[in-house]
Amino acid sequence: ADIVTWPASCTIDAGCTLANGNQVKVVGWYDNEWGYSNRLVDLTVLVGSKL
Repeated sequence: ADIVTWPASCTIDAGCTLANGNQVKVVGWYDNEWGYSNRLVDLTVLVGSKL
């Protein structure tokens, strides 16, 4: 699936995630500019609500 413009900072790829005993390997995909932009909007809304 295409993750471009997905609002999450990171999307976990369950098909690539492995568990072996007490170790877990988690694979995540990210689009740093879009995710960062969404987190910046979240922060702006939070700060605006405190004014």
